Amino acid sequence: MRYLIIISAIIASVTGAASAQTRIDSINTNFRWLGPDDKILVDRYDDPSVPNVSCYLSRASTGGIKGGVGLAEDPSRFSIACRAVGPVTIPAGLPMHEIIAFASASLFFKTFQVHRAVDAEKRVLVYTVVSTKLINGSPFNSVSAVSADGR
Repeated sequence: MRYLIIISAIIASVTGAASAQTRIDSINTNFRWLGPDDKILVDRYDDPSVPNVSCYLSRASTGGIKGGVGLAEDPSRFSIACRAVGPVTIPAGLPMHEIIAFASASLFFKTFQVHRAVDAEKRVLVYTVVSTKLINGSPFNSVSAVSADGR
């Protein structure tokens, strides 16, 4: 299972799913004598298939020596808020469930994946960010929703 997640993350990076990421802010939360400080990172992910939808993901980033060389595993603490930044229409043929973006949280083992699901009955797009690292049998997650067609 873990290998499938890593492979899907690699494929997504090659196909450009992760290229929609834009760093909005970086907030220092803990001073480190050696290496970078611990931070909260705020990134924007634009939905590649639905124009005018942007998701803002805030997440913890571990600093220090391990963080400076990319070996630290970031904690699974994050939040997502998705917003319509213009008129939103659900495109014909849009998959009912799809991974639209990911962020690496350690060199090899953990990513945050942003999933999109379509609630066709209510005409709402539901975005969920999920950590690929299981904690006590369930991954950490956060959810946000965007109404389509001006509702």
